This record gives sequence, structure tokens and C-alpha cells, in this order.
Amino acid sequence: MTNVVVPQLGESVVEARVARWLKQPGETVSAGEPIVELETEKIDLEVGAEHAGVLASIARQAGEDVKVGEVLGVIDGSGLVHRPVPTGAAGGATAAAPAPPAVPAAQAQVPSAEVSARATPTARRMAEEHALDLSKVAGSGEGGRVIKRDVEAFMTHGDAAGPAPTAVSAPAAVPAATQPSPAAPRSERQDERIRMSKRRLTIARNLVEAQQTAAMLTTFNEVDMTAVMALRERRKEEFRKRHGVGLGIASFFVKAAIAALRAFPRVNAEIQGEEMVLKHYFDIGIAVGAAQGLVVPVLRDADRMSFAEVEQAIRDFAKKANDGTLTLEDLRGGTFTITNGGVFGSLLSTPILNPPQVGILGLHKIADRPMAVHGQVVVRPMMYIALTYDHRIVDGLDAVQFLVRVKDFIEDPGHLLLEG
Repeated sequence: MTNVVVPQLGESVVEARVARWLKQPGETVSAGEPIVELETEKIDLEVGAEHAGVLASIARQAGEDVKVGEVLGVIDGSGLVHRPVPTGAAGGATAAAPAPPAVPAAQAQVPSAEVSARATPTARRMAEEHALDLSKVAGSGEGGRVIKRDVEAFMTHGDAAGPAPTAVSAPAAVPAATQPSPAAPRSERQDERIRMSKRRLTIARNLVEAQQTAAMLTTFNEVDMTAVMALRERRKEEFRKRHGVGLGIASFFVKAAIAALRAFPRVNAEIQGEEMVLKHYFDIGIAVGAAQGLVVPVLRDADRMSFAEVEQAIRDFAKKANDGTLTLEDLRGGTFTITNGGVFGSLLSTPILNPPQVGILGLHKIADRPMAVHGQVVVRPMMYIALTYDHRIVDGLDAVQFLVRVKDFIEDPGHLLLEG
């Protein structure tokens, strides 16, 4: 017998929730085959069988919270399955098995474990919620894996709509004295209770904890994006042909933030007890909105990355967040975070710290605004930027100067070359 246990879930993650079992007691499993899906505060992951055999029993059911090391189920490595054998009325002869009961259409479409193994957890969950057969969905992910957007596309275009109902002609004439029919009764108001996911619960807990434990303050500035946008316009085609990825504004702000962090190292620190821990490396978190909640994958050693590498990594993070394929390693650590609400149209906001970090830079929508330049009113593409910081170790003067430094680097991106 081999226990199936909750594996190590990564840095600071000690608890998970059983999302669903991919195998049921009595079913055979192969070594390495996924048998149960867990939902953590950061990602969904699959737990595979260490050895081949039969799933003998399930210890924790779907929906239960479990901790690292706890037993989820047991695999019988002998491969023997003991099932009761039906006997006839006389002499113990096996009676003819009755015809299996009809399976409802919705049940018949639930994906099998074999098909589920080639789909991401998010795709499987969507298929289950909408009673879709994953075997009919073409996968566009790595190795033909079915991902979220494949299920969405199948839901939109996979099944042809039935023929429109034939229009019924109206009566030739309506009596003038006919009274209007009474209005249809108002539909009942309904409440829906949905259990929050582990990720949503963790986001909620972390945001409240940040507000309760940190002395958060936000300072604002505005940036003239003319130079960066002109540079992008001149170089975008060459950049794409050379590197295979577009040149966005994110890489400029990553590089500008790193240059400012070098000048103001306390913004790149954290508090541990009565000590400040200054980080002399730059792991920059990039906030990404996903269907299951906000995630912050990390650009490891971002100061050593080129503009192209930053843009490629951010694009990959966005795709993996959408597909539900981010790993714990993608989300581990981080010394400073950048969040861009501007991609959703936000003009101004106050970001909340990502503990235990003490600084987060908020980017916003680029909008044309009239500005006074050299005594003349001109229209320029402007962006409001915000820095939320922990006032316990970051002084207001440093925070303001940090944001001014970012502004200077963006308005004159040539400085970034000098910074190296």
C-alpha cells in the first residue's frame, strides 16, 4: 500500500483544498498519472501516483481543506481489486447482467480521466461546469493540451445552433376594444452563494493584513509618455522582427523602477521583526489579472534581463495565467511589484502593498491632456503613476524622489542606457 499525500506546495503555502478526484476507488492508475487535483492560494496543481496500482481508497473528499503531508488516499500496488461478484439464484452461477441504465446526456458528457489528463485544471473545471466533452475540444496548448481559451472557443463555435423557429403570422385583425394583457409578474429576486476559492480567500486575507500591519501611504505623479511612444513607434517593427515579440511600455517601467530602486534601496526591502532586510537583487513582480483572481508572477533578476526578455516573460506570464498553467516557481518571492490598471482603463488608483514588500508601483491609462510646455499649451499623452509604500521604513521624501526618478527615466529613456 502507498499513501497519496499532499506534496510540498512551495514557499509559504501550507494548505490546499481538494478540488476533484480524477480517479475513483477501484480504478487502475499508472506511475506518474494525475489522480487528484488540488487548489492552493496561488495555483491549481495535480498530484500524481508515485507507483502503478489501484486506487484502494479516498481519505479526503472534494471540497475539504488539507495540509502538506496529509494523506489523500491509498494506492494498492498489488494491482488486485476485490469487487463483489453477482451470483445467480441456483448453484452460484453468475446471472446475466441487466442492461446498464440510461445515462443522462449531461452525465454522458463529463470528461473521462484519460481526457482530463491532457487538459489544464481551469479547462477541466469549465468543461465540468458546462457539461462539455473534452474529447471533442481541440487543444492549442503545449503538446496539444486543452487550455481555457480552447474550451471558450468550443463553447462559442463548437456546436452549431439549431434552426431558428418558424415565425408565426399574426391574426389579420385585432378588435379595437381589446384590453392590454396584464404585465408579466416580476421575477423573484435570488441570492446565490458561491464558496470562495483558496486563491480568493488568500487575496482577501493578504489585502486586509497589509492594511492592518503596514503604514501605507501613496504618492502620485504624472509622466509625459511622448518620448517612449515615439521610440516604440520608430523601433517596433525592427524589434518584433529581431526578437519575435512586441515592444510594450512595461519593459520601460521595469527598467526605470530598477534604476530608481538602486537609488532608494529601502523601497526594495522588507521588515522582519525589528530589522530591515535590504534586497540587493531585483525580483520584480508583475500583477496579472486571471479568471481565478489576481496573481503576481515574478521576473527573476530582472536587472539582468534585456528589454526583449522582459517583454517575452510578461507575455508568457499573461498566457499562463489565462491558461491556468502558472507554477509555484513563477510566483515565488518578489522584492517589488508593478501593477498596470491602465490596461483595463483605470485613470488613477491607490495600489495596495503585496506583503512582505514595502513598495508597489501603479501604472494607469495613457490619455491625451493639455500641458504647458515651454510657455505653450500642447496636447501630450500623459499617464498618472502611483507609488504605495510602507511608511515604517520608507520616508515620504524617499518615496517622492523615487517616483520622480521613475518619471525622469520614462520621459528621457536615453537615461536607461546610461544606467546599463
